[in-house]
Amino acid sequence: MADTEPNFPPLPGFVPLKPCFYQNFEEIPEQHRSMCKKMYNLWILNSATLAVNFIACFAWMFGGGGVTNFGLSIIWLLMFTPCSYVCWFRPIYKAFKSDSSFNFMLFFFVFMAQVGISIIQSIGIPGWGVCGWLATISFFSYNIFIALVMMIPTIMFTAVASLSFIALTKIHNFYRGTGASMSKAQEEWATGAWKNPHVQAAAQQAAMGAATGAMQDQFSSPQYNENQM
Repeated sequence: MADTEPNFPPLPGFVPLKPCFYQNFEEIPEQHRSMCKKMYNLWILNSATLAVNFIACFAWMFGGGGVTNFGLSIIWLLMFTPCSYVCWFRPIYKAFKSDSSFNFMLFFFVFMAQVGISIIQSIGIPGWGVCGWLATISFFSYNIFIALVMMIPTIMFTAVASLSFIALTKIHNFYRGTGASMSKAQEEWATGAWKNPHVQAAAQQAAMGAATGAMQDQFSSPQYNENQM
């Protein structure tokens, strides 16, 4: 269908590549749309942090930090930018879209690793290709200006790690509140329901109906018996 043709990433016309994914936040149920957009913004922040880290490692190399860190920063940028989108953002996007336990479980499995990696990046072990706290603070005794440049991705890595942990906690609490479980995810995997568009549409409608009913119950006017008045 024309309205579901891949539109992400948006590429200029002169690039001989085409978008690989269809992304439209309007297809996410309204009660999940805000959180889904926040996860997308977190992915953008993570990608921007890797790009800033690449620039800082370039400056670090000229200040005597070695070629290894600069080379690894290229790998971090080129590998983890697309991999993070495919491996944890797309699963949570699909999970919010169709209330899929399988995609929730896939997201939790990958995103926990993402949180661990972000913490390691913020620590900044020398030789890992990241400008974290250890690498940056130790370089102040050699070159203050370059150390200040390295401080920028260090703060960004810390922000990504903190926000990732908060996001993981919030989504996990939401998932537990829905009554879903590992057994449901295994059942979806065994039956193939996680990739069936008709089942996804039905689950999405059920989730929206449940949320609407809960909101109506919450905000409806209380009814009193005449004997109570």
